[in-house]
Amino acid sequence: MNPLTETRTFGFTHRLCRIRAGFSLIEVLVVVAIILIIAAIAIPRFLQSKMAANEAAAVHALRVITTAQVTYDSTYNQGFAATLNALGPPPAGSQASALHADMVDEVLASGIRNGYNFVYVAIATGGGNPGLYTVNANPVSPGQTGQRYFYVDQSNVIRYALGGSANASSTPVPQ
Repeated sequence: MNPLTETRTFGFTHRLCRIRAGFSLIEVLVVVAIILIIAAIAIPRFLQSKMAANEAAAVHALRVITTAQVTYDSTYNQGFAATLNALGPPPAGSQASALHADMVDEVLASGIRNGYNFVYVAIATGGGNPGLYTVNANPVSPGQTGQRYFYVDQSNVIRYALGGSANASSTPVPQ
């Protein structure tokens, strides 16, 4: 009779259970494998949803810019804004003017927002004032911050393209 594994009580033999502390290596490896499988499924979907959110934010920002341009034109009677910064807030202590109309926030006026770079081009017409404009929203890091490139002009129709800059002949974004 081994005193470490058996005891005698009233004529019966009982085996003692050994008390284990911690987990075996196999158990830990199984848990790690399950976590890695879940991560392999979840991370790409998270990145896709982040890109979709950035693209939706870019379309929204283009709508804000077009609305601000219409408001700018009717408020100042000088055509469209000469720069994207002209639609932004005025310096501290100053009031809104044609140079800083306070119609878009300072982040959008800077030209970069939610993983997209906004390229604004004002086009002067007859009287020297901008009568036309274009805005391109391009992903800062294509394939990571967004896949689609966007375009809008004074027609207020937002268009998109895959793989390169969008233009006036690109596919319109569904409303």
